[in-house]
Amino acid sequence: MRITTIGATATAVAVLASPITSTPAPAVPAASVVSKPAKAASVHGEARISYIESIHDDIRFTIHAEQTPFTRPMPPTAPEGLPTDARGTLKFSHSRGEVTGWAEATVDCLVTSGRTATLTAVVTKSNVEEPGARLGISVQQGGKGEPDRLGFSWGVVNVDPENIDENGQLVRPQAGSCMAPAPFTTVIKGGYKVVHAEITKSPTQPEPAPHHS
Repeated sequence: MRITTIGATATAVAVLASPITSTPAPAVPAASVVSKPAKAASVHGEARISYIESIHDDIRFTIHAEQTPFTRPMPPTAPEGLPTDARGTLKFSHSRGEVTGWAEATVDCLVTSGRTATLTAVVTKSNVEEPGARLGISVQQGGKGEPDRLGFSWGVVNVDPENIDENGQLVRPQAGSCMAPAPFTTVIKGGYKVVHAEITKSPTQPEPAPHHS
């Protein structure tokens, strides 16, 4: 199996308070203008889904993920990390009768577009997945009365026909960072909130020092 109007306003107030004098109001120092922090991409929520291959099973996903650009250095290729670096948690459970498979994982990547988010998380504890395995999840927040949707990187996707174990069984490839299928299942209970933000431009690499002969 398997979330500089401040400066302009201050000047206007100063002019209204001194209607007789023609002396211009003092400029507001740039340091006094507080910039609003940039919005971070995120997805949060908990839901039960309906999956066509296990239509009567109880399958649930809990996701709390937030983008934290350039917080996971990957030297030498990306020493600052990536703009899609993220933190958070993923939990899932799949119950069939008295048997339940479950996993807990740490989010490492998140990217959004509108009401859709794609994330990956690395398994820390599970009774069905190997610790260290990366799982891919996609979430689509429903609009105009449509249900939320979710996809995951196992089951009917992420199959490599050439990757077979010693027993002739297909081996599921590990998902790369932020790689997940389209959200192919439907949420039937609960839901998710996706906050979109454009990815941050990577830091400019320093120019090489000029060579003097």
